[in-house]
Amino acid sequence: MRIHAGGVRPRIVPLSYLRDPMTAYAAVGGLPWPMLLESGGAVHGGRYDVLVADPVCTLITRDGVTEVWLAEDRRWRSRADPLVLLRRVLGPCRAGPAPFAGGAVGWFGYELGRRFEMLPASGQRPSGMPELAVGIYRWAVVTDHRKRESRMVVQPGAPRSWRQVLERLGGLARAPSAAPFQPRGRLRTSLDRCAYARAFERVARYIRDGDCYQVNLAMGFETAVRGDPVTAYAWLRRRSPAPYGALLSVPWGTVLSNSPEGFLRVRGRRVETRPIKGTRPRGVDPADDRGQRRALRESIKDRAENVMIVDLLRNDLGRSCRPGSIHVPELCALESYANVHHLVSTVRGELAPERDALDLLRGCFPGGSITGAPKRRAMQIIAQLEPWERGVYCGAVGWLGFDGSMELSLAIRTALHQGTALEGRLRFWAGGGLVADSVLDQEYQECLDKARVMMELAGQTPAADTAR
Repeated sequence: MRIHAGGVRPRIVPLSYLRDPMTAYAAVGGLPWPMLLESGGAVHGGRYDVLVADPVCTLITRDGVTEVWLAEDRRWRSRADPLVLLRRVLGPCRAGPAPFAGGAVGWFGYELGRRFEMLPASGQRPSGMPELAVGIYRWAVVTDHRKRESRMVVQPGAPRSWRQVLERLGGLARAPSAAPFQPRGRLRTSLDRCAYARAFERVARYIRDGDCYQVNLAMGFETAVRGDPVTAYAWLRRRSPAPYGALLSVPWGTVLSNSPEGFLRVRGRRVETRPIKGTRPRGVDPADDRGQRRALRESIKDRAENVMIVDLLRNDLGRSCRPGSIHVPELCALESYANVHHLVSTVRGELAPERDALDLLRGCFPGGSITGAPKRRAMQIIAQLEPWERGVYCGAVGWLGFDGSMELSLAIRTALHQGTALEGRLRFWAGGGLVADSVLDQEYQECLDKARVMMELAGQTPAADTAR
């Protein structure tokens, strides 16, 4: 069943410039499935923010079954490929104003990739979240920070909630007043120092035996918390602004993502991915920081890791791109963030005539930079060695437009809040790619460096080892 109205142009309503996306988020208070995707705006130099709520349809995948909920609580279930179902719901492509004029917004969890790679389910501890949770939205608030403009885009058949949001925005709604966010217990981890060392040695043995070249090994963290996750997200974006921020709220929990890594972008037929491999912490002073940057630039190991993943992604893109169109305009460029420095590459291509954004997503999912190489074997090893499912972490967050465009980030530097403001739990993860010449202490410390901001949110200091 298609829910997209074809042939009628969307309505465009100009708004006052919404410099702070949290102010816009306040206007959707009380509406179901609110989702904010932001680019860092004036703080990080990003361009677009997208805010949606009150979807006309939702798709929820668990254990191989997708439930499609329509208006008036009508629903149907299917074991078909969830991306095929999503394509059916979105309907045929139709032009609309860039970058987003309605469509699908949500996440594709890491474990969804087992279906595309034909891997059996693992015995890991479940994350408690759907493998896929996507809403189909017929109105959106879009802000262009470069032009300092905001607008509401309203597709035909949009729920009347858009008028309510418009009135709230016209009244200069303030950022939501939410309960302070506080940790209330000890921080637990899926892999303490000793368990991480054992897993590290298993990966090293697999690499020596020729099973794989790289495995991205991650550890999870969890603690009891009290307070509104909106408050936690507002703190995260102030403490460590990133080019791919996301605040996604569904009945089972709230996703708080602060990712530096773009996964897949489709504009027209143009395709881009920006893998990250290679990390150093920010220095304690300017001289130390310059030293960390120089060490990362000159690291043969980190550059080799990055190039390895670039090659993997070139192959993944090749499943959906026109032969000869894939190229690498930027290899191992250094980018700096609030907490770490990264090496980032850019791979581009052009979709083949018979392919679309969902074909590209299926062929590339999950991202090579958070699995390893070869991807299928790396995923098998990850399922064997990591005690917890990753869930949203290392999946993809973002949108697919009615016009066929797509913007997805890799859900790293991502946390999951479940429960209420009075009693909840916060879970987050950190990981890194292991190769033949990886050193245990350095890799373990890199995980802590990446988790530093989330650990501060959880009331911990990264220097302290945590009990399993």
